[in-house]
Amino acid sequence: MVVAKSEASRDATAYFRSARLWPALITVLGLGYFAWAVFWPESIPYQSLGPLGSFTQYLADHHQTLLRNGYWLAWLVHAGESLYAMVLCKSKGITSPQARLLWFLQTFLFGVASLSILIAYRPKRQKRT
Repeated sequence: MVVAKSEASRDATAYFRSARLWPALITVLGLGYFAWAVFWPESIPYQSLGPLGSFTQYLADHHQTLLRNGYWLAWLVHAGESLYAMVLCKSKGITSPQARLLWFLQTFLFGVASLSILIAYRPKRQKRT
């Protein structure tokens, strides 16, 4: 099938790929557990979680400020990654507002699981005639 140059360039300007399932799931579960430890530490079944539970209980009991600040720092890092995703979109020629919004939101939620896909993307160079 022959694709016109305008269609080929339009595809490159709207490039978007979903994050891989396992890295995205690990990120969501990690941030969810982090939030649980920060906001509802009394409801965590520490004994059922083995070494992770013991470590979390120690942090919750002795370093609540560090835990809370670390949680907000993690979200700040995700916000920074999202802004960097916008810079990458511009440098890689992704100009579609919908694609850019999807990259921003996906990177904010899944962090490096999304950003690594965008970093690895190599758009085809258009030959000028």
